[in-house]
Amino acid sequence: MELGRLWLTDFRSYRSAELALAPGLTAVVGANGQGKTNLLEAIAYLATLASFRGAPTDALIRHGTDQAVIRAEGVRDGRSLLVEAELNRTGRNRVQVNKQRLTRSRDLLGALRVTVFAPDDLVLVKGGPTERRRWLDDTLVALHPRNDALRTDLDKVLRQRNALLKQSGGRLTPDIESTLAVWDAKFIAAGEALATARADLIDQLRPSLARAYEQIAVATAPTALARGEIGAAYVAPWRAGGLAAALAESRRDDLRRGVSTVGPHRDDVDLSIGDLPARTHASQGEQRSLAWALRLASHTIVTAAVESPPILLLDDVFSELDPDRCAALLDNLPKGQTVLTTAGSLPAGAHPDQTVVVADATLTTSS
Repeated sequence: MELGRLWLTDFRSYRSAELALAPGLTAVVGANGQGKTNLLEAIAYLATLASFRGAPTDALIRHGTDQAVIRAEGVRDGRSLLVEAELNRTGRNRVQVNKQRLTRSRDLLGALRVTVFAPDDLVLVKGGPTERRRWLDDTLVALHPRNDALRTDLDKVLRQRNALLKQSGGRLTPDIESTLAVWDAKFIAAGEALATARADLIDQLRPSLARAYEQIAVATAPTALARGEIGAAYVAPWRAGGLAAALAESRRDDLRRGVSTVGPHRDDVDLSIGDLPARTHASQGEQRSLAWALRLASHTIVTAAVESPPILLLDDVFSELDPDRCAALLDNLPKGQTVLTTAGSLPAGAHPDQTVVVADATLTTSS
């Protein structure tokens, strides 16, 4: 997949903007607050229909307007592709692919794939399990859009089960028990399927993760920890006996607390460097290298699976890495189309096919 041109209307800080993208590396430079990240956010939105910053729709529409439009044209599998998204403050958003309106957001998945790496990705290593689960699930969807049903089915069932537990007020009446049995069966089916897919994905990712970390960190590693072996394991204690047994054991606690206390919505990914937990024992530089390796590993296996690299979006990553790691990152950029932003000067090893200067949401391009 390769994007050729992007148009924005009333998106974020842009009243109107048009950007031609290089087939290789496009560098977007400018001071902070000028709209660099907004360009990456627009591209990523067309792939996922969500902001990688976690922003709601209202925040994506320029202040004082009621609608934003994002359009992009490119080539996928040798065929022209046009993706258009209309974001509305009131009413439903609309999405079209090659002028055909989509009735479900899931139908867009796979039309355009992106890999986003941003400074906030440090949370993948330092933060709680929610972001690591999201990384896994996003990778599953990028591998095949049908995997979106795994997490959406679980989310729907979990909401219904939690609503019933809260409604129970801690009492297991015959009506509550019979209804809970129905939701438990659905929860077990959806939960087991998603957890199996996640665990299989970790097994698939592990070799690519080790190689990616070695490329970025080991050559410049100042400590024995950084040079240690990378570990990644899916942590789901309930899987040992199955979800049905775990739910039966936790039923009293679930009723008392009014929430589902076990299941894949509470699972985690255990990351380690040299047999030590990366979250607590690695330096911030090592953690950033590992966060980059997580994204790059996903990028690598998706590229292999779909036989086309996702568009790589790098948001101000150089400001968070030391010069040696910047050089290692540039030396190991995967093949394909890349768009990066920076508020400072580009590292010496960066040789973009084109440079786009952003100032006050105005774009100026040079080769």
